[in-house]
Order: sequence, then structure tokens, then C-alpha cells
Amino acid sequence: MTVTVDTVKDAETTPEVQQRYRELGLKDDEYARIRDILGRRPTSSELAMYSVMWSEHCSYKSSKVHLKQFGEKAPETDALLVGIGENAGVVDIGGGWAVTFKIESHNHPSYVEPYQGAATGVGGIVRDIMSMGARPIAVMDPLRFGPADAPDTRRVLPGIVAGVGGYGNCLGLPNVGGEVVFDESYAGNPLVNALCVGVLRAEDIKLAHASGTGNLVVLFGARTGGDGIGGVSVLASETFDDDKPTKRPAVQVGDPFAEKVLIECCLEIFAADLVVGIQDLGGAGLSCATSELASNGDGGMHVWLDRVPLRDATLRPEEILMSESQERMCAVVAPDKLDAFLAICDKWDVTATVIGEVDDSKRLTIEWRGEVIVDVPPRTVAHDGPVYERPFARPAWQDALQADTGRDLARPGDGDELRDTVLRLAASPNLASKAWVTDQYDRYVLGNTVLAQPADAGVVRVDEQTGRGVAVATDGNGRYGKLDPYAGAQLALSEAYRNVAVTGARPLAVTDCLNFGSPEDPDVMWQFAEATRGLADACLELGVPVTGGNVSFYNQTGDVAIHPTPVVGVLGVTADVSRRTPMTPAAGQVLLLLGTTRDELGGSEWAHVVHGHLGGLPPQPDLVAEMRLADVLVAACERGIVAAAHDVSDGGVAQCLVEMAVTGRVGVRVDVAEVAADPFVALFSESVARVVVAVEQPYVEQVLGLAREHGTPVTRLGTVGGDALEVAGQLSIPVEQLRAASEATLPALFG
Repeated sequence: MTVTVDTVKDAETTPEVQQRYRELGLKDDEYARIRDILGRRPTSSELAMYSVMWSEHCSYKSSKVHLKQFGEKAPETDALLVGIGENAGVVDIGGGWAVTFKIESHNHPSYVEPYQGAATGVGGIVRDIMSMGARPIAVMDPLRFGPADAPDTRRVLPGIVAGVGGYGNCLGLPNVGGEVVFDESYAGNPLVNALCVGVLRAEDIKLAHASGTGNLVVLFGARTGGDGIGGVSVLASETFDDDKPTKRPAVQVGDPFAEKVLIECCLEIFAADLVVGIQDLGGAGLSCATSELASNGDGGMHVWLDRVPLRDATLRPEEILMSESQERMCAVVAPDKLDAFLAICDKWDVTATVIGEVDDSKRLTIEWRGEVIVDVPPRTVAHDGPVYERPFARPAWQDALQADTGRDLARPGDGDELRDTVLRLAASPNLASKAWVTDQYDRYVLGNTVLAQPADAGVVRVDEQTGRGVAVATDGNGRYGKLDPYAGAQLALSEAYRNVAVTGARPLAVTDCLNFGSPEDPDVMWQFAEATRGLADACLELGVPVTGGNVSFYNQTGDVAIHPTPVVGVLGVTADVSRRTPMTPAAGQVLLLLGTTRDELGGSEWAHVVHGHLGGLPPQPDLVAEMRLADVLVAACERGIVAAAHDVSDGGVAQCLVEMAVTGRVGVRVDVAEVAADPFVALFSESVARVVVAVEQPYVEQVLGLAREHGTPVTRLGTVGGDALEVAGQLSIPVEQLRAASEATLPALFG
């Protein structure tokens, strides 16, 4: 079959040709700018490249003006080796080791096709980590869904969870943490965020650049198919609308076994020092890989597109350039190392083809069967896309929302009502056991997982000789973000920071996935601007730089946006994972509450579950208190004087004690009179910078002294023992009843 191809020569001689650029997501002014850049109309292949690379997902055109704060306000640190702008950030963790980590979204594809959308989200973030020269060692998946009993949640959740588990398990990577959150705002817009951590020697970092005239461009991995054409770059750049056609063909299809082989192939190539630069093929596929490699290099690049190995011989050049088929990488290789490169690929049965060459043209040119179909300045495709300063303003409804404090909401009045509230929250979908989900993930494969769900953070050994390792946690609360996006972003950071510190690791760096509605809505853009400002300010104060991440816009159906949901990942380092602090207490230990409790229930789980209420203000962030608390927790871990610890967050002290009792299969006896005058506030407030620690009796005075040294308030709560959660003068609930309530919820909903 003969395919008519639109060449550069055609474009120069037929300026009047009408092009369907709007169908590719380009605005009128964007199309006009492309014509201005090229001095002619674009070819259909050039139009395809610009459309995917200038999409919201790939170009960050609505968020760039706000994201620059992460650089402008970045704290000074010697640990940061690679920051924002590369495939993933890299931090120095000592001993010659470096760790790379990043979080990204695959929200829209996962709504359209839950299994493959979630699976390829995992695959994509793993390849980002591989492209830095690292071995992936763990993944995490923060997930958000509509109401747990909603029909669409029953449609998407099982497939998404199966996709996350299926792909990660086949790769042999432990899934060590994440979240599962339910809220009405995510109905029709589930959030599927994926994080990966990788490890490498500090001197072995690889970057995405094409340098050295005469060096060769090698595409290796899976063959290119018709799945994922437009893929995440298009799906993530528009709002879902029932009137639009299905987007199912745009969802990528993953093959985790092919990716596992690709990982091992890449690592052997890296060990032999055979690449000048490397780039994974994710969003925008070859359009991204070729333009970014060329743009980041010191010359230009020429590509023979008809050499690309295909699964479907009928694909047009535009489709090959836009395809987001999975499990593919693109490397720049010196000619004298090509044979060794190809030999390793052959050993691993990985298809590898020379598809291009680095030149000194300062252009990216692509030919198809002898005809030039692309001739562009690569930077205009990859990095100099549109930059919008979207209008934004504080929503007219924000003041009324914050004024609706819920002070008139009925609070439990006696011990029986408090008891019922504890049980109701423990069984609520957001607080109930997530074992139905996490049991589908392999948390211990590779043998280096030290802590995993339901622990506060995942802890993974990096160096088997010294025990050096990392802790990673992700957090975010959309309700807090809706009430106050500036504070909400800081609260997401502070909780992830605290969860890392709880294990005894020192928080070191941040990655974020910023999930919001349409940037064309001034209300949403205000939320985004405030959240970004809040996160940048908090990172500066806490001394943890943002190393990279992802912005996901258009998470809404029609004009109904999700709650602003910045999901923040924090990575910390520990010198010896064998000294980590778990969350499970044992009989005979003393329970202490570190931190201050205030009457802060705006956006709380209690208000959400019991009253369906959202209003008022979220808990006040206290970053100074978080830093002091982290100092106490890290020092206590190093000295071995804390036996267990668990952070106080959603559901307050009550839920913290429930989780410690259930995981430890042991009772606790506490008196909350000194926590707060009102037992309800003492049990259910969600004030920040608080942790419950379990301490062996001989070490209690040392912990108290350490807390005083760092200015952290301490309250004696009680002791561990018995078979019930007992709150003096208020309630007693058998641990087995709590366990049954917690563990029954998700299986009852999802089978």
C-alpha cells in the first residue's frame, strides 16, 4: 500500500493547505506561532510533534510561571546532584551512593482503561528512573477514587489496583507505600500517581542529551505499535466530556516482562559505559525522545523514521512519532561502541536499531523513505513551547467555605458516643485497612524491604554491607487543599516529612505530583498558584528541595473540578536500616504523645465521615514544630530508645492508637485528660507535628529529656497491654472488634 506523505518540500509550496490542528489540541495562536517559527506551514509530521510536545502534559505551559518558584526558593544543600529539568532528580545519600526518585500521574488513561492505564503508569515512571542510570528498587502508588460505594468506583478501582500490582509484581519491584483515598470530588476522575526509587553510584549518573557529531541514535526495546497514539499527552490535556468519542485507543498497552528485560539490558549497558546520553520513551514517544535529546545536546540530529521497528506496518509517520508504545528507550552511542551496545541488546533479546545520527546542523531533521518530513529547531519543540500566565483570582465562594466552620456539628457527648465514633471511623473507607489493596502487591521482593504498608513510610536497604537505606512516604489531603490550598500543600509536605522521620530517617528531598482541575478556570488556577507557593515556601523552610515531579491538569468532568490535590513524596536517608523504628508496639511499653493538640477539625475525617461536612480551615501548618519533632525522632532512633512510633494525622490520636493496637495485636490503656480538656478534641483533632511513641520503661526519661532538648511538648498517654483499646473514663473496645471493623470494609465493597 502506498502512503502519501506530507514532506517539507510540499509544505513550502502549498501554504494554503488547511490543517486540522484544533483536533490535535492546538489553539489558533499556537498554530500561528508554529508557522512563524518555521516560516511556512508545518508538515503533518511536524504538526503532530508540536501538538504532543506543546500539550499541557508535556510542556507545562500553564504551570511554568509558578513552578519556577521551586528553583528560586530552593534551599541550599550539597545533597542535590540532579534537580528539576531531567527525567528524575538525584540526591547524594552518602557512602558514594545516590538515589533517584520521581512521582508522576496517569490519571486520565486509568479512567478510560483502568488496568492498562495504571500498569503503564508504573512502567513509565520506572523508565524515568532507568534513564538516570539507576537500578529501580521500589515503587509506590498514591490512589484516589470517588465514593467507595459508587458504581464507577467499583468499575475503575479493581482494574487500577490489578494494573499497579500486575505490572510491578512482574517487574520484581516491591510496592512499599502509597495511599488509597475516597472522596466525591474524584468521581469520574480517579488519581493514579506512581512513584519509583532507584539507586546508583554517584559517579554513574546518565543524562538525556545528544552530543558528539557522528554519534549514533539507537532505538531499543519494544517495537512501535498503534497503541497510545496521542496517549497521555492528549488524554491529560483536556477535560472529560460525555459528548466526546471514546479515548480507549489512546491508552498505552504494557508488557512488564519486556520492561524487566529492558531494565537488565540497560544496566549492563550502563556498567559497560556505552552511552553518551539516554532518554526513555514515555509521553509523546519519539517526538519527545528525539527533540529533547537534540535540544539538550550541542548540535543537531538526523533521523531515518522508516527504520523504526513496527508492530503495525500500516502506521503513518505521524502516528509513529506520536505513538506512546511502552518499553522503549533511545540512546546516543559513539560509533566505536555500537557493536558492544548491540551485542548486549542481542544477549537480552532486545530489538535495537540505529535510527539516527547526531550532526552539527542545529536542526532536528527526520526523513521517511528518502523524503524529509521534519525540519525544525529542536528546542522550539522540546523546550520553547507556549508559556501562559493564566488569569487567576480567589474564588468568590472561598470565604463562605472557610466561614462554615462546622462549630454547630453535633459532637459525641459521652463515652458511648465516643466509642461509636472510634468504631465508625476505623471502619470508614479512608481509614479502614488497605490490606485488600496492598496484598495484591509484592512488598518484599528483592529482599531489601525493611518497612512497607501499613507502616508510615517504606524503608528499603540500599547498601547490603553498611545497611544504608532510604525511607519514602507520599501524602496529600484534597479536603485540606479545598479549604486552603496554600496550607493544604504545606500540610501534604509536613505529613510526608513526618512519616519519613517517624521511621528514624532524615528527610532529604521532595518530589511532587500536582493534581488539579482545568487551568482555564481562574478558580482552579488560583488554587494551583497558592498550592505551588505554599509548597515552595515550606520546602525552603524545611530545607528539602523539590527535585522534580509532574503537573496534572484537567482533572474534572464538565465544569466540576477535583479538590486541589498536591501529592507530595519525601525521601529520607538512614545510615542503618536495621535501626529503623516500626509502628507496632509491644506489651509493657509506655506510650507518649509528642506534640501539641489543638481544637482543629476543619476538613477532618470525623467531619467528613460522620457529617459529610467540608468547611472551615484545615489544621495550621507548623513547620518549625515538624523540624523539631523530626530531630527528636531521628535522634531517638539512632540511640535505640524508641521501640515504636506512629504519626497522628487523619482521624487523630484515636485512629493512631487503633492502628497501633490492630497491627500489634495488643491493647493500649490511655488517659487523654492531659492531651486536651475535651476528650473529643483529644481523640479526633488532626493537629500537625504529633507522633505517638512506644518506649521501654528504662528509656522513658531519656526520651523525655530528648524532647525537652528540642522544644517538643510531651504528654504521657499510658501503656501497652491487655486486649482492648481503653480510654480512661470514656471507652473500651476489644482489639479484635477494631480489627474486624477495619478489615471488613474494602472486601465487602470490592469482593
